[in-house]
Amino acid sequence: MNKVFLLLGGNLGNRFSLIKMVKKRIEKKIGMIEKESSIYETTPWGFESKQNFLNQVVVISTSQMPKEVLKLCLEIEDELGRKRKSNQYESRTMDIDILFYNDDIIKENNLIIPHPKLHERRFTLEPLVEISPDYVHPLFNRTLHDLLAESNDNGVVKKV
Repeated sequence: MNKVFLLLGGNLGNRFSLIKMVKKRIEKKIGMIEKESSIYETTPWGFESKQNFLNQVVVISTSQMPKEVLKLCLEIEDELGRKRKSNQYESRTMDIDILFYNDDIIKENNLIIPHPKLHERRFTLEPLVEISPDYVHPLFNRTLHDLLAESNDNGVVKKV
């Protein structure tokens, strides 16, 4: 079985209900949730919005290969009302990012794992550190705890 870290988040609609729904769909389509962080309320990153996000990290075990995990994540986002209008950051009902897939390093056209910006984002690092502080980033050879301590992101991230 493959160990996959996913970041769940959105700032539109009934955010708490959408977090529950996305986890049910992940378990139905992709794999069992083995671990989950607390839910965090976070300020938008990379764009302006009046509505804060709810974010959570889950760790799943799956037999699916990385491209299939991505395909299924995109399907779930669509099912939960995600509308992509551009390549810019924008408000959304649900976003699912693949943070890690085992310790694999993947660089393909539509899939980069580990997530290329996770080390820059406090809203990703805080929940990751909560559930797996000693996990070593396969590219940086640094623990998640160390990456959070070194982060320059001043975004507000608080447990709900």
